[in-house]
Amino acid sequence: GRLNILANIMGKSYEVIFSEFEGNINPDTIYGSGDVKYHLGSKGVYEIPSGAKIALTLASNPSHLESVSPIVEGMVRAKQDCLRDLDNPQAPSDRGIDAIIPVLIHGDAAFAGQGVVAETLNCSQLRGYHTGGTIHLVINNQIGFTTGPSEARSSTYATDVARLIEAPIFHVNGDDPEACVRVARLALDYRQVFNKDVVIDMLCYRQHGHNEGDEPTYTNPVLYQQIKKKRSPRKLYTESLLNRGDMTPDEAEKMLDGFRELLQEAFERTSDLKEKDAAQILEHFHNRSYDTIPWVDTRVSEEQLEAVLSALLRTPEGFNAHPKLMRQFERRDQKLRKSGAIDWAFAEALAFGTLLQEGTTVRLSGQDSRRATFSQRHAVIYDQDTNEEYIPLNNITEHQAKLHIYDSLLSEYAVAAFEYGYSVENRNALVIWEAQFGDFSNGAQIVFDQFLSAAEEKWGQESGLVTLLPHGYEGQGPEHSSARLERYLQLCAEGNMVVCNLSTPGNYFHALRQQVLRDVKKPLILMTPKSLLRHPRAISSPTDLTDGGFMPVIGTKKNAETIERLVMCSGKIYYDLLAELDRHEDQHETIALIRLEQYYPWPREALHTELSKYRPDVEICWAQEEPANMGAWTYVRPLLTSTLRSVHPGHEFRIQYAGRHPSASPATGSSMVHKLEQEEVIASALLV
Repeated sequence: GRLNILANIMGKSYEVIFSEFEGNINPDTIYGSGDVKYHLGSKGVYEIPSGAKIALTLASNPSHLESVSPIVEGMVRAKQDCLRDLDNPQAPSDRGIDAIIPVLIHGDAAFAGQGVVAETLNCSQLRGYHTGGTIHLVINNQIGFTTGPSEARSSTYATDVARLIEAPIFHVNGDDPEACVRVARLALDYRQVFNKDVVIDMLCYRQHGHNEGDEPTYTNPVLYQQIKKKRSPRKLYTESLLNRGDMTPDEAEKMLDGFRELLQEAFERTSDLKEKDAAQILEHFHNRSYDTIPWVDTRVSEEQLEAVLSALLRTPEGFNAHPKLMRQFERRDQKLRKSGAIDWAFAEALAFGTLLQEGTTVRLSGQDSRRATFSQRHAVIYDQDTNEEYIPLNNITEHQAKLHIYDSLLSEYAVAAFEYGYSVENRNALVIWEAQFGDFSNGAQIVFDQFLSAAEEKWGQESGLVTLLPHGYEGQGPEHSSARLERYLQLCAEGNMVVCNLSTPGNYFHALRQQVLRDVKKPLILMTPKSLLRHPRAISSPTDLTDGGFMPVIGTKKNAETIERLVMCSGKIYYDLLAELDRHEDQHETIALIRLEQYYPWPREALHTELSKYRPDVEICWAQEEPANMGAWTYVRPLLTSTLRSVHPGHEFRIQYAGRHPSASPATGSSMVHKLEQEEVIASALLV
């Protein structure tokens, strides 16, 4: 089916398709490791009989069939946003919605069986995810692979899930092409008039089973006895045309013979291509180097910061904002003026605000993201009398870009996929998906596994999506502690993404800005804080933003000659270690804390520079909050050993581990046990 679309709708040549099946490699069209032919996306132009042309994009899609549905919606929304008036997305004159249409082609078993379909349907009328209605075409073969309808769903029809949004569902016989065309036109008209989803349930069958090499009578003998007796749609429609006098028998035979000759000629032109040397093929796939990501200047001016701060403190005349919230903003201003302190949420607002001033659209969505889970963001202020919304960051300067921030439906899978699709189509925007807690990101694991980590390698599909995953052990139990850092590190290779666990607001500021400002687009996986949001020592200064830059490694200013023990760590635990070290002044000059802010790509050069300050006999310890089988320990250990050996060749290093014991659960559910474990980890790291 996908090959038919590639050839007959997208305009991909038969020669290219046949050549790919012959195993030939075209370095101009295949990127990285590539993918099987029926997963590949494409771009094309379709010319209708009137001469008008329609630009087409076919999204690449893995075997997780419905995972592409919310991604397509995100891609469409990004395209529409470039055309429409974003301040009035429901306006009747909205040509973005009218001009760009999502069409999703489903199988009946997948449409009924995969939960992301319902999640995507639930997005359809929400203001943050509305795309003006989707045309769903269900190719209803009345079977999955070998599974029949009675085992594939509990509803009468495969399309019943669409009834949850009251979408009209048209059932049509696939043996009647003219009826299918008539229903398709009706569906398009409905979509354009009402801007809502519509479903076409096209009743079909699979002539050969799952594919041409399958033997369907193993599992579905009665069904395939009936299918074997059926005449094909081509024959049935040809007879209809002949009976109506619209075609002569000679014309019908000539058309069929001509098409077969066309295919044969295309195949013959590709079959004599010489087989490439095996070494050349492997070189194409494996000789790619992605050691570093280009540095970019992310500094801003004091005037930019002042403009953002002024906007945050300003509300429209007569707007009745919550007094506690405004006092919170004023305290932030006073703290900045008095001590030059910028906390995490303020640094984020400054990053957003400076990018908006520079013309960069910022889009952020997630569960409760407007206020934020920990009540630190408050990007949207509500009038206490009318519930009217006001977004301060959209009122910095007259000609700025817009911040689009939405509270999402209670979904990780569809929403993360939607934002990924948005980031693919709008490379110039800062696009962010925020998990309520990082632990919940595994609800979107397919998005990370199949798209974020591998799409560039498989399909050449780039994304600069930022994921904010709150992570840190504060005694809140096994579902509110770990964003499963280890899983993202296992996915890292060939420069496919950036994974960080930051400890300063300034570094967060620069990490967000460099996502937009550098030309190379990579997903950014951020372990974001919880308790550090209000930690008195987790602050940065204005000069960190105006004169600094992103630091993959943060060292110490202590005298390296007196250091006997280096404790390396990342994120929140640094402040726990620092607090304990302050209690033991006798060890202050002999123990140094080094923060690894960026895990991947491994910051070898920055780490080499920092480690070269110390003697080769210095003790090295890696400290983490997570259990030993989780977190970064298994990832860091070999890379840190390799870096140390490059600093001091010929010297053998034994890296000590300070952290929780291996565990099946990410964290304990007891606050008392958590406290005891944390004290044990800190004591082990500092030898106190």
